[in-house]
Amino acid sequence: MTLKKSGQFPSTMLHMIAVGERAGQLEQMLGRVADAYEAEIETKLSRFIALLEPLMLLGMGVAVAFIVISILQPMMDLGSLSGPK
Repeated sequence: MTLKKSGQFPSTMLHMIAVGERAGQLEQMLGRVADAYEAEIETKLSRFIALLEPLMLLGMGVAVAFIVISILQPMMDLGSLSGPK
């Protein structure tokens, strides 16, 4: 099979296509393959987003902390200048 020689497709997909060809229902089998891969991609994408949300929240927290410290640091330095001489 030409698809197998290309090495671009997983063996499960190739097997499903072969079964569809033998049964004379290639169109339906390709539809099932597409549905299966679409579900797999949706699952992987939802996992990725679930991991990305806390990382973004942490990054935003670090950015806000940096801004707050950048504002407060000069104020603290000014306070030490007016202390006893």
